[in-house]
Amino acid sequence: MPIMKIRGGDLDLVEYEFSSFTPGENIRLCGLQREYSLVPVSGTVVARAPARIHLTVLDMNRFSPDRPGGGGIGFAIGVYCTAEVECTPSGLEIDYTREPILRHFVEAFRQVVGYTGGFKIRARDHMYEHVGLGSTSTILIAVANALNTAVGSPLTSDELRLLLGSNFVEETEAGSVAFGFETGVGPAASLHGGMAVMGDELTLIYRHAFAEGKKVYIAIPPTDVSSAGEKEFDLLMNKARALDYRDRELKSYLIMMDLIPALERRDLRKAGDIIWEIEFRGSKRAEVEHHGFEIYRYMAALRDAGLEFVGMSSVGPSIAVISGRPEEEVEAILTSADLRVAIATEVDNEGLKIRVEEKRRDTLHC
Repeated sequence: MPIMKIRGGDLDLVEYEFSSFTPGENIRLCGLQREYSLVPVSGTVVARAPARIHLTVLDMNRFSPDRPGGGGIGFAIGVYCTAEVECTPSGLEIDYTREPILRHFVEAFRQVVGYTGGFKIRARDHMYEHVGLGSTSTILIAVANALNTAVGSPLTSDELRLLLGSNFVEETEAGSVAFGFETGVGPAASLHGGMAVMGDELTLIYRHAFAEGKKVYIAIPPTDVSSAGEKEFDLLMNKARALDYRDRELKSYLIMMDLIPALERRDLRKAGDIIWEIEFRGSKRAEVEHHGFEIYRYMAALRDAGLEFVGMSSVGPSIAVISGRPEEEVEAILTSADLRVAIATEVDNEGLKIRVEEKRRDTLHC
């Protein structure tokens, strides 16, 4: 694995070795390991989790692949990942394209709760990978909750978020895994729905329903710039980190003093004005400029046309637009900006849903 350089300032240069390992190694137990009374359910547990739009990190200096956190804000959208989990006598069967990341979390969960049986897991994500919609964190929070329900719900939702965030990994080309970047925004938004505001150490500060009755439009501009792997590391740990030294206090102030009151008043336009200001501040500026200034051109055209809420998700390039204007009108505005609607949906204000499908018993006929 490569050794990456992190520069936060003229006198702040360190090297970080990106170490990969086998799924199930380097488990972080988070102080959750103890005796639990497990009661495996009969049947299949099905969890459906909404994806998220990650609007900004608060401070890139407070998180790294070795330290989840950094704070941030984001909201859940009506694009879904699903997980089906069934308890079995032994073994682990995973039906998912990115099997190593699920295997690693399953081993973390097993060690914490002391489950010695097996699992059969089937997972399906929303198929929009590496465009800023949080496919990894969404599928993991769905699997985590399905696993927990399947053995009798020994952990709380906050404990699951902590365990997941502390053991968040991405797969490597060789089938190993490496610790990834995790603010906790995705799992919190997916779990609870609406808009989530996160503090450091995966702490959920605030959650509120958002943009009720409005439509969400996702545009995915063309880009040749990678937002994954080494490119993502370089972006988040260098320029973004330096910019957050300067703007982290301002971003936090805007969220606490302006965004949260706007959410309380259900004032979508005011919320959009605040997010637009943040697009030019700190690490968010680095994320947008990572794709070149063309992303700013797209978003500025949408704002100039009067759309209430416009923001790029995570490291992009997906742009989220929220508006109460007629759908055909919004589509025409996007078309005039050389964009198209890739996804038309709504904010999910309810969050993760879970159910148990009982096993069907065959009836014998004599």
